[in-house]
This record gives sequence, C-alpha cells and structure tokens, in this order.
Amino acid sequence: MPPRPRTRAYAPDATRAAVRAQLGHVRAAVAALDPADLAAPTRLGGWTVRELVAHLGMVARSVVSGLEQPAPPRQEASLADYVTGTAPLAAAIDEGTHALAAEGDPRELLERIAARFAELLANAPGDRLVPSRVGAFRLDEYLVTRCVELVVHTDDLAAALGAEIPFDRQALATTTRLLADALAAAAPGGAVEVRVPPFAVVQCVEGPRHTRGTPPNVVETDPLTWIRLATGRTSWADAAASGAVTASGERADLAAYLPVMS
Repeated sequence: MPPRPRTRAYAPDATRAAVRAQLGHVRAAVAALDPADLAAPTRLGGWTVRELVAHLGMVARSVVSGLEQPAPPRQEASLADYVTGTAPLAAAIDEGTHALAAEGDPRELLERIAARFAELLANAPGDRLVPSRVGAFRLDEYLVTRCVELVVHTDDLAAALGAEIPFDRQALATTTRLLADALAAAAPGGAVEVRVPPFAVVQCVEGPRHTRGTPPNVVETDPLTWIRLATGRTSWADAAASGAVTASGERADLAAYLPVMS
C-alpha cells in the first residue's frame, strides 16, 4: 500500500501575514485600474476584470461574513475538502461573483471589504470556527484557503491586465505546498518525485518506489507554473513544450492527474 500523504501544518501567524500582504498587493493593483480595464476579458470564461475584482472581494468577504455570524457548533471541513470541493460549487460561485460585481464599482467594494476584513481579523482567535461553502473551518485553516484564492486570482488578474503584480513569498509558498500535497493525495504512490523549488517536494503515482539516490521519475517546475498546472490555467502539454516544466522517466507525465483543483 502506498504511504498516506502527510498532512502539512501551516504556521498561523505566517499565514495571517501572507493573506494580509497578498490582499494588499491586490488592492494596490486594483486601485490603479480605470473603467476600461474593468471591461477587459480574463482567462476565466465569462468573467471580465470587473467580475474578477468582485471575486477577489468575495475571498475577503467570506472571512468577514464568517466572523460576523455565530460560530458553527463543530469543525466539518479540512483543507483537502477545500481542494476537492470547489468544482461542484462553480455555478454558485459564479452567481455570487456576478451579483457582487453588479452591486457597484468593484474597486470601491474591495476597499470597503478589505477594511472590515482587517478590523475583524485583528482580534479573531485562530481556533474560532467559521462557516464556508464546504463546511466549517478553524479560522487558521480557512485563511490558508484564502491565501490560495488570493494567489491564484492575483495571477489571473496579472494575466488579464498584462501587468506584473507582486506575490508575497509566504503566500506563494503556502499555495504551492497545498496544491502539491493535493497531487500526492489524488495520485498516491512513490514512483514520481515532483519538485517545485524552493517550496515543495512530493512523491506521487503508483509504481516502484526509490529509496536512495536520484529517483527514476522526476518532474520539476517553478511555483507559478505549478500553480497554473494544478488549477487548470495551463496544460501539461503546453508547459512541457515551452520548457516551463521538465519531466524525466517513463512515469513522469502528470497530464492524467491535472488539474488537482478547478
């Protein structure tokens, strides 16, 4: 039986700082947008930049609404539930995003939400339970999911605008690690070593397991390419053809296991 993927721990203070920092980078980028920018298309189907900015606001507003509500009676969800639970909720997320985008200027909405987010988060204990679409989380773990959402959609926004938006290092590391662990959980085994320096190394895929030296099947890529692969923003074939990902060994083609989150 292949080894069970380990459950990674995320430092609560570092995660909070990463979420705040990445939200700050988003706010700075959004503040510079003009009305024409809001109408630009994105790589997310029917969303323009207006909807994308509204969705970034939803990422923070979910924490706000969770902390403003009574705490749920018990924890129901894990980080694995978050990764696998987003796809079935796509229609509801899309509906909520369009509804928020219709409320007004999404740039102003984001600022108001971010201010309330900072106010509530300042004194909220990490073990406080908050509701989400996939179940109740401890706040510390829910902030890990917000970190992932902010990083993934910051990259979407940068692609839509043709601009560079900074990534907080800890936010990028958290997102890389969670999605790498999701691959190890979805394709358990030890035949392939996936390296995403400097943040993550995981083993996955059934088959012979190496015990020493260089493994026979190795995949290596950079964090942003990995995040795009793991979330379906780019295909394995395109990443391999461009040289953004290198793969050696007969089992090192991960196309059948991607994306791990959509």
